[in-house]
Amino acid sequence: MILVLSFAFTIGLLKFKDFLLSLSFQIEHPELLAIQDWDLQQYQLIVLCLRTLVLFQLHFNMCSLESSIIKNMDIQVTGKSTIHSLVSYLCQYWADHIVNTLPNEVLMKTVKFVIYKKLLFWLEAMSLLGRTYEATLILRRALTWKICL
Repeated sequence: MILVLSFAFTIGLLKFKDFLLSLSFQIEHPELLAIQDWDLQQYQLIVLCLRTLVLFQLHFNMCSLESSIIKNMDIQVTGKSTIHSLVSYLCQYWADHIVNTLPNEVLMKTVKFVIYKKLLFWLEAMSLLGRTYEATLILRRALTWKICL
């Protein structure tokens, strides 16, 4: 925090990310180079997002409802709150992270798995979150990534 505050006047209109990635910051603070690899950070973030969705979170009947014919508007708030805030974030923003990542074979296989095997569970989660209308936009955003599904 002190580091950032000491450079508050030199940052000007630069975004914080640009400031951290700037050559002057690298020269003055070489001990912090690990946070400056934007591509690596984005890759690690999307891998974490996808692994969390695939391995632990997206599954049938995420809210443990007694019947699958219950309308979302009839689900009590407590039922909707069983979707963890992390899963809520991941469902809504995974595409934003993938488009900032350079394609590679492992990542492509994971994305394909999510699209082919977990899509209905993801749609269920988006529906329970009241975000079904965003699903198409999120998928379109993901398709801008340089992959061939």
